[in-house]
Amino acid sequence: MSDTEHEIDRAPGYVRPDEPETGEGVAGYLIGLGLAILLTIVSFFITGTTLVWQPSIPVALVVLAVAQMGVHLVFFLHITSAPDQTNNFLALAFGVFVVALVVFGSMIIMANLNPMMMPTDKLIEMQR
Repeated sequence: MSDTEHEIDRAPGYVRPDEPETGEGVAGYLIGLGLAILLTIVSFFITGTTLVWQPSIPVALVVLAVAQMGVHLVFFLHITSAPDQTNNFLALAFGVFVVALVVFGSMIIMANLNPMMMPTDKLIEMQR
């Protein structure tokens, strides 16, 4: 394969170990910063306008949040689909798994604690 084929086949944010990172690295960070700012402005605009159908706002915010995470992963954390990024991807997947486990476990604990709480009228009687 020639160098041009490698250039075409590269994922965004991927920097080869043998090439200098200064010129392209700064451009990548600036593109990421621009996209992150744009996504943030759009999310604030969506919540503050009546141009968007009100029930669709939470869905739009979730989509924008996922896009924001993708921008940060690719342009700032440089997690791509390149073959040498397997360890980074596995570390990210494990981190997401741990966070999901903590959130899911907390939701289960809170749902099970609610029925076991003392009724309010009994609590008021105890305080008298």
